[in-house]
Amino acid sequence: MHAPPLASPVFRRPSPARRRPAARRPASRRGLAASLAATLIASLLLLIPGTSAQAAPTLLSQGKPVTASSQENGGTPATGAVDGDNGTRWSSAASDPQWIQVDLGATAAVSQIVLRWETAYATAYRIEFSANGTNWTTAYSTTTGPGGTETLNVSGNARYVRVYGTARATQWGYSLWEFQVFGGTSGGGGPLPGGGDLGPNVVVFDPSTPNIQGRLDEIFRQQESAQFGSGRYQLLFKPGTYNNINAQLGFYTSISGLGLSPDDTTFNGDVTVDAGWFNGNATQNFWRSAENLALNPVNGTNRWAVAQAAPFRRMHVRGGLNLAPNGYGWASGGYIADSRIDGTVGPYSQQQWYTRDSSVGGWTNGVWNMTFSGVEGAPAQSFPNPPYTTLNNTPVSREKPFLYLDGNAYKVFVPAKRTNARGTTWGNGAPQGQSLPLDQFYVVKPGATAATINQALAQGLNLLFTPGIYHVDQPINVNRANTVVLGLGLATIVPDNGVTAMKVADVDGVKLAGFLIDAGPVNSPTLLEVGPQGASADHSANPTTVQDVFIRIGGAGPGKATTSMVVNSDDTIIDHTWVWRADHGAGVGWETNRADYGIRVNGDDVLATGLFVEHFNKYDVEWYGENGRTIFFQNEKAYDAPDQAAIQNGSIKGYAAYKVADTVNNHEGWGMGSYCNYTSDSTIQQDHGFQAPVKPGVRFHDLLVVSLGGMGQYNHVINSIGSPTSGTSTVPSTVTSFP
Repeated sequence: MHAPPLASPVFRRPSPARRRPAARRPASRRGLAASLAATLIASLLLLIPGTSAQAAPTLLSQGKPVTASSQENGGTPATGAVDGDNGTRWSSAASDPQWIQVDLGATAAVSQIVLRWETAYATAYRIEFSANGTNWTTAYSTTTGPGGTETLNVSGNARYVRVYGTARATQWGYSLWEFQVFGGTSGGGGPLPGGGDLGPNVVVFDPSTPNIQGRLDEIFRQQESAQFGSGRYQLLFKPGTYNNINAQLGFYTSISGLGLSPDDTTFNGDVTVDAGWFNGNATQNFWRSAENLALNPVNGTNRWAVAQAAPFRRMHVRGGLNLAPNGYGWASGGYIADSRIDGTVGPYSQQQWYTRDSSVGGWTNGVWNMTFSGVEGAPAQSFPNPPYTTLNNTPVSREKPFLYLDGNAYKVFVPAKRTNARGTTWGNGAPQGQSLPLDQFYVVKPGATAATINQALAQGLNLLFTPGIYHVDQPINVNRANTVVLGLGLATIVPDNGVTAMKVADVDGVKLAGFLIDAGPVNSPTLLEVGPQGASADHSANPTTVQDVFIRIGGAGPGKATTSMVVNSDDTIIDHTWVWRADHGAGVGWETNRADYGIRVNGDDVLATGLFVEHFNKYDVEWYGENGRTIFFQNEKAYDAPDQAAIQNGSIKGYAAYKVADTVNNHEGWGMGSYCNYTSDSTIQQDHGFQAPVKPGVRFHDLLVVSLGGMGQYNHVINSIGSPTSGTSTVPSTVTSFP
């Protein structure tokens, strides 16, 4: 994000149907001929070298104790699946669910599963791990199993491994010729411990700590202009009152109170973000955060002049809040949630802002796009003049998990889901939710490998990433329902050798929060996957949330990814993300940090609240799922397109910033803007910022497109609707309602 070429800031006065699991495949008759053919094929397999076995270290399961939920008859016991004989098998009763489990005898590092199915196979099943045979975690799941021989690469430590079938391909039970588990010993270290210290870059203060201001100033001097540096810091303040504090926040610095309520930790002072380092321009004040504090600002107003990826959550400002830098220079933020500002919020030069489930004493003005949902005291709906988009409630929300102290014990509080939310979660007594002790978390510290992280997950631990940079050579696999993955101090995950940084199974209630994924120099097909392809489970009662999870391609160095984030799981909530193909920094160029797609949504009933996606070579957002909703969208098209041909999309000039697929019947969006700034070729034309099918169930409210100083032009706002942007005047073209 760069500043628009304005001579001065512009001030204005305030004034249904769900897709659910696909039908099972038609039942097929299992005749004698089919059984004989399958037996013959399986026998022939004995003559073929087992490539899957060769790729894995050791076959661990053969001849080990095995049990099953049922068996079809006396000739198909569970032992038939682990005896190494492709002519014997286990088969179950003809009902769902069914399972077979093997006891490896000791904890092992499991790396591969081979399933040799008979004709009666599973279309939907899970591979599950356990340390004790009672508590299970999912290592792999599918709803589109093909049958035959399936070789599955997995990761984790387990003594017990089971196949848990939930949908059959035929009218018969489940039937396996062989169930093979490959891996090696766990290294003798035993299970990983939960809890422990938080490492050197988590700085903890209490009111008696000497020279608090000096330590804050020292960290700020280091981080103030370190936009692509390696430093990462989390500043934690124990409950109490702190006097004469001015916590200035630089890059990769997060500050938080350790109370259960913001009012438990009070500053008689400020938490400040300004732009002196960039000559009063706040459009690059990224990657920092403030959470869970109460402020009594020294002069009555706190300054929070930020751009993208700088959330202000669960804060109580006993005064006003100024969102512009000193001197009212350019600013391009931002996001507030679950906060109370007793006085007036003054955005002044802020181009756009989204505020959710909060309370404000007033709102001064707006430039292009100010969006509110569930905000007490928000200005009335009035887009485009003033440019306020106001929803009385947020349809579904769940606040971000946070670290706090219960006495002297660290815990993570996981707030409860709310529907039709309005106002803060903490203003009327204790918040609703669940407390998790720190010993249920693997505290990840720099140097941890993906294998170790996956081992912790397989044990059933949550993850708490301490500030640092983590290189992973395999995906972090989040397979257990309700797993919390929480980052401190903008912990950064870098995938090596083109792997996907993180994959989430199609399970309930995973919480991803507070970390940055930074693409590596070898192209990754994806960086974050929420749910596998074809995911279809109903998570409406307990959705997965993705909060303050930021993705970057280039800037800190060369990076490439075909698609940054893919959301396959239904009901996912994307609550504040910035997905950014870098326009400045190191490793930046049309092909150098190639990244064609920002976010692709395949799941149904996905809600995005605060969606920032910028500069992708093709589509920034593509939406294929039904019943999707977006409240607030901010986008810039890629600055560095070399010419018109580079972005030609068939007969369409340019790729839309936000595209809803032609197959979608129901979709809705509010308060959405796209900007162009084609610095390499100012003659480039962009046919529209938004593209969507014209159907009664596809609706948009309060759209705008802006040409920054005439560097490129939009011909329309959405499809062929809306006026072109006008010359070099940087005036939005708006559409208040579509269709």
